[in-house]
Amino acid sequence: MVDGTNWGGLTAPLFYNGSSGTYLPVERMCAVMATVSFREATRIYPGSDHPAVDKLNLEIGDGEFMVLVGPSGCGKSTSLRMLAGLEEINNGSVWIGDRDVTDLPPKDRDIAMVFQNYALYPHMTVEDNMGFALKMQGVNKEDRQKRVMEAAKLLGLEEYLGRKPKALSGGQRQRVAMGRAIVRDPQVFLMDEPLSNLDAKLRVQTRTQIAALQQRLGVTTVYVTHDQVEAMTMGDRVAVLKDGILQQVDAPLNLYDKPVNIFVAGFIGSPAMNLMEAKVVDGGVQVTDFVIPIAREVLGNAGGDTVTIGIRPEAFEIAADEKGVQMDVATAEETGADAFLYGTLAGSNSGDSLDSGVQIVARVSGRQVPGHGVQVRLHVPPDQVHVFNTTTTERIS
Repeated sequence: MVDGTNWGGLTAPLFYNGSSGTYLPVERMCAVMATVSFREATRIYPGSDHPAVDKLNLEIGDGEFMVLVGPSGCGKSTSLRMLAGLEEINNGSVWIGDRDVTDLPPKDRDIAMVFQNYALYPHMTVEDNMGFALKMQGVNKEDRQKRVMEAAKLLGLEEYLGRKPKALSGGQRQRVAMGRAIVRDPQVFLMDEPLSNLDAKLRVQTRTQIAALQQRLGVTTVYVTHDQVEAMTMGDRVAVLKDGILQQVDAPLNLYDKPVNIFVAGFIGSPAMNLMEAKVVDGGVQVTDFVIPIAREVLGNAGGDTVTIGIRPEAFEIAADEKGVQMDVATAEETGADAFLYGTLAGSNSGDSLDSGVQIVARVSGRQVPGHGVQVRLHVPPDQVHVFNTTTTERIS
């Protein structure tokens, strides 16, 4: 039996494996899971002149937590729905394990989906909601109750089993939706922005719990979100999409440190990376009146007289020697240990408003915050500067 008081700090050794009808150690759950493969998978909606998802190639490992992230309309939810069987695949294929599931109906794919709006039956109790899919599968009442109780203990829902969804908070409803997926013992969990309806504090708490739960169960999971902070903190790997095209898939820290193009550089990170055009000169690149040293072999791939450079806010520090990139400070946001300076690149304003220039954000020590409306010099180590080809937008450093 599974025993635990909350779903983020589990102590239980066993979990029911519905496919074999036996109890397995939780750590062995990954042994019955599966890989997922998108192979040139394409979805074109009727009447559209371009694909919503274009030739997606993505391999998801057995037991891996993969996050699909990108702005609205990038194709992340469509990709998830293609895997679930809720969207037609016009070209290419989708595999779960060694099965081509491209043409299989959702019920035959051995997946469980957690939706943004929870999708609970309002007239049913928590227990009935969690066990409904098992009832439809013909699982007998005794086994059904046993599996629901195990999932309820795992998620800390025992005292709510007799309640209906309207009597639960948003976080509790989301746990019920998770429990409904868990009791089915699927090969793959699919989660479509499951935290977007929660308030900010609960969202942070719940994403930690979901990640801990997934790691303990070892279930292959594909998770969709538009929140890049959520993606960075939850995923084993993160796939970044834009306009239906996969831009980069990598470990979160690698995405942060080595974005392959300007889009990924600007999308991953909060606050976002500072991006600005710089002139190629002898010894490096010039920003305002300051030359940042960049290796000649890097700039040889610039493809022109200018490059786009990217600098993370935390890479800046206020220069003590008056040597550095010039910034006109519009406002400072003090958070205690740190402070965020918001302003523009000096000389980039085309009008009276500071908002009209190249926007800059710098994270500096909370003990050295300059006043509003002043100009400061920001030093940046050359090895913290990302260099991109302005024409192709690809990374060259």
